[in-house]
Amino acid sequence: MMIKAVYWDIGGVLVRTGNRQPRQELAARFGLSYQELEELVFGSDLGRKAQRGEIPEPERWAHLVDELGIPLEEVPAVRQAFFGGDFLDEDLVAYIRRLHERYQTGVISNAMGGVRRFIEVECGLADAFDHMTFSAEVGVMKPDARIFHHALAGLGVQPAEAAFVDDFLHNVEAACTVGMHAVHFRTPAQAMADLDLVLTG
Repeated sequence: MMIKAVYWDIGGVLVRTGNRQPRQELAARFGLSYQELEELVFGSDLGRKAQRGEIPEPERWAHLVDELGIPLEEVPAVRQAFFGGDFLDEDLVAYIRRLHERYQTGVISNAMGGVRRFIEVECGLADAFDHMTFSAEVGVMKPDARIFHHALAGLGVQPAEAAFVDDFLHNVEAACTVGMHAVHFRTPAQAMADLDLVLTG
């Protein structure tokens, strides 16, 4: 089948950590490694609950009071420092906008509840995607096949008519198992080149 839609992950692909220093300094402040801090925020039970929409995003961050032993009033500053080195890849955005002239475009992202506003309002990308599937809104996370089927239904395409770009190999493999074409993101140039090959057959 001809590919009709291209789906993108957000964190680690469209939005990446360009400067690790703010997160490294934050981790060191609490006696954690960089990886341990990321695991605490995203991979812990509370982090995964927030990404499945079982608790609201503010509640997840409020639990840092107990997890890190900080006063409640410090939570916003800690959250800001955690994401302080992240950036939106404008070149990749431009590439997606060019694709959008010929293909439907979508998002499949494991993310807490506030990410839709971040993408649509703060990043100004509401017009870049035809449909966005966020785990917190549908109650299921990649690599669960159900999130891919939800996204496919959102654009009305079959798995073989869709391509997907993600930085985690297990998510890429899950998309392939569903029947989608998939590209493992390692660098922007590599991902765009690999996707171009997929799209041109």
